[in-house]
Amino acid sequence: MGISALHRRLALAALPLSLLGAAPAPAPMLAQVKVGQPAPPFVLRLIKGGKISLDELRGQVVVLNFWATWCVPCRRELPTLDAYYVARKDAGLRVFAVTTEDSLQPFQLKRLFDVMHIDPVRSIKGPYDVLDGGVPTNIVIDRSGVVRYAKAGAFDDRKLDELLVPLLNEKAK
Repeated sequence: MGISALHRRLALAALPLSLLGAAPAPAPMLAQVKVGQPAPPFVLRLIKGGKISLDELRGQVVVLNFWATWCVPCRRELPTLDAYYVARKDAGLRVFAVTTEDSLQPFQLKRLFDVMHIDPVRSIKGPYDVLDGGVPTNIVIDRSGVVRYAKAGAFDDRKLDELLVPLLNEKAK
């Protein structure tokens, strides 16, 4: 085998390895979560089992709370959200606690959520994540599927009332 044939064979053999270092194809653009705009579709995978989509929640006011176990404001906010949910669920409120990837494993969180009423989420499929790199992040979607609030920072009872009572009093469009 001549030198030129050997070079061709080596080049062909190395081609798959060179492709490994190639830049990945750009990800398709996902819809952004924007206040005042329709909420992009999502599917929640619950820690307790099952899945739920945005379409299944239509007609309810939805709070997506992104939190982490290491976050002190998150640990204070979760019981507040849980108590608020218990008081307002009959008015059409749903609250989901979306655990960030840097928290405990789902089996470790199960005991925590066994004593709470809000739905714990293992993962969310859709263009939703913490905002400005901060937890807690809360996203509120009204009965008609429009994003009405999206910010990093913890809720207290006053802020929850200020934001959610008017939404709970609205009829779905």
